[in-house]
Amino acid sequence: MKKTLCALALLAAAVGCRGQVSSAPPVHIIPDMDYQPRFQDQEANAFFADGRAMRPQIPGTVASGYLKEDDAFYRGKQGDAFLALAPIEVTEATLRRGQERFNIFCAPCHDRSGSGKGMVVQRGFPPPLDLAGDRVRGLPDGEIFHVISNGVRNMPAYGAQITEADRWAIVTWVRVLGRSQHASINDVPAQMQGSIQAPGGTP
Repeated sequence: MKKTLCALALLAAAVGCRGQVSSAPPVHIIPDMDYQPRFQDQEANAFFADGRAMRPQIPGTVASGYLKEDDAFYRGKQGDAFLALAPIEVTEATLRRGQERFNIFCAPCHDRSGSGKGMVVQRGFPPPLDLAGDRVRGLPDGEIFHVISNGVRNMPAYGAQITEADRWAIVTWVRVLGRSQHASINDVPAQMQGSIQAPGGTP
């Protein structure tokens, strides 16, 4: 008798978290939320016309929390016009982050100075614009953000690989690269100007 009770207890424990046991013969597990019929990833399903169990997203579907209504931050635009300045606070941490992301995603083509002589270009890929040149320096921040997000000409889109915050950080670093090639002594804080040496070696 004790053995029978123990066996029933073990059976109840085994199926308690996976489904219920029917009382009518033959004994079988009744599906519930934890144990239910389902399709595996990439499995075929004859119910749908395309034969796929995995259903594509309906066009226009927006995941909860991802409406992205702020056009300035998410698209770099105010109305139809590109933002002149990035809609973020530019701090040293932002610049460091922009430099890091730039070196990972952009330097293979643009090189770390932004001149457009990266390793990919040295192996035959068409050279991109010099990021310190007048063309890029004259662009609004929002347009640079737009190009990073969506690509242009030979440059692919990076919207899927780089978050919006990191794209803006990269924009700030592109501005640093542009400024670095066209700086004057007046761009140096007054208290540091005396420590700057001329090419000949004199302050």
